[in-house]
Amino acid sequence: MPQILKIDADHSADDIINSAAAIVSRGGVIAYPTETIYGLGTDATNEQAIRRIFDIKGRNFNNPISVIIGSRGDVYPLVASVPDAAQRLADAFWPGPLTIVFEASDRVSPLLTAGSGKIGIRLSGHDGARRIAQMTGKPLTATSANLSGKPECADAGEVIRQLGDQIDAVIDLGKTGRQMATTIVDATEVPPAILRSGAITSEDILQKTGIIVR
Repeated sequence: MPQILKIDADHSADDIINSAAAIVSRGGVIAYPTETIYGLGTDATNEQAIRRIFDIKGRNFNNPISVIIGSRGDVYPLVASVPDAAQRLADAFWPGPLTIVFEASDRVSPLLTAGSGKIGIRLSGHDGARRIAQMTGKPLTATSANLSGKPECADAGEVIRQLGDQIDAVIDLGKTGRQMATTIVDATEVPPAILRSGAITSEDILQKTGIIVR
């Protein structure tokens, strides 16, 4: 069984975040809650740790993996440029359930981009997820904490039932806020393209940014 990190009489939220960040920093893999579903997290600059994510999920290397960052400024080392559309999307929806796809910088592992040269990045609206990335000082992988092809998980129990002892720890902060996945928008396209529909709709994007997405 993985280690269960849960707030109780002896462990505060800060304790849980610190423990999770320590596991990630040494190349471990955690399941952690976001504002949508549970994610599977490790240091997104550690090639061996990224490969372990693929092994755990049974995921094909042709599928990219997005990342969560700890603050807005953390986007810049990961991207070649920030298009105007990406800036407007981030201003409107970050922190929140929107992954924005950028042209990746040469610092980003091809394992994350699936050889596409593009990287999906999110500033999560979940304080815990964001703080883990802040504590490590590294981007955190943000693929869903489930076996490929199986249902996404909204609580720690579901994660354990699917992934068992393949991961090092589960951050148990109760059910996530909603069970709908994040929306993914490719801001490298003109006009930007929705790659996956989710918590933020095309109507939300148009209303808040004036951007018409495909």
